[in-house]
Amino acid sequence: MTLSPRNVAFARLDDTVAGAVGNTPLVRLSRVVGDVGSAEVWAKLEFLNPGGSVKDRAARQILLDARARGDLDGGRILLDSTSGNTGVAYAMLGAAMDVPVELVMPENVSPARKAIIEAYGATIRYSDPLEGSDGAIRLAKELASGPERDRYWYADQYGNPSNPRAHELTTAPEILGGTHGRVTHFVAALGTSGTVMGTSRGLKRQKPSVHVTAVQPDAAFHGLEGMKHLASSIVPSIYSEGDIDATRFVSTEAGWDMAERLAAEEALPVGYSAGAAVVAAVALAQERQEGVIVTVLCDHADRYNEKPS
Repeated sequence: MTLSPRNVAFARLDDTVAGAVGNTPLVRLSRVVGDVGSAEVWAKLEFLNPGGSVKDRAARQILLDARARGDLDGGRILLDSTSGNTGVAYAMLGAAMDVPVELVMPENVSPARKAIIEAYGATIRYSDPLEGSDGAIRLAKELASGPERDRYWYADQYGNPSNPRAHELTTAPEILGGTHGRVTHFVAALGTSGTVMGTSRGLKRQKPSVHVTAVQPDAAFHGLEGMKHLASSIVPSIYSEGDIDATRFVSTEAGWDMAERLAAEEALPVGYSAGAAVVAAVALAQERQEGVIVTVLCDHADRYNEKPS
């Protein structure tokens, strides 16, 4: 069974692909869930956004707000660091909205993501692969404050309030509408933290009893691309402990195994951060044996598949 959001209105934006972002469906998970009593686990299919991930929402809001303020006037280049999905979203929306984009990415990001970003015409600068997303953040900040700083507008997805605002304005009301207000728990992987923070605020504003869980890798060195282990990372300035009720830690192996199961058993080919989120959501359902638990499938598995040589 699939639930689509109701009573959520979105404006088309200049008849571009930007207007197609959001309003993704919810699908109930069954085979990977098992016996959880009366609990329900629903997954929001964010890989059905036009750019293929949940990051389309944040990137669109960041671009719209920046353009409204005049930050992109005079052909200034949008500059930001990314581990991949936000970069794809920036590149796609930049092409649609005529905004030049330059991205800093760790050199070991999957070839599929690099190829997609370049296809949209964005420029990539590579940071040290051993420094992960934190290294990309540091290099982007150097460029934004360096000799060529006047060329750039630094979007700073980790510190830009437009990031969580996107989810407060769209993801939260879609979940409330799609579940007919029955949602009791929200579970999401933590990267920039925008999805968790913004969705939490939007849900709790309408239904304060909703319990929000952020999911982190269980170790500093992990294979859950796009996720942050906060104890060993630069903590995003948009992150607020007060907007979540609990944190769950998931291993790389568990996240990868669940991603494989979602493809084979639910016909949902997703990335490893989505797998980790579902691991946490299922564990919560097994513990509680009741409630309506919603999680986010951040992106598609094709982002992690290398092209054949």
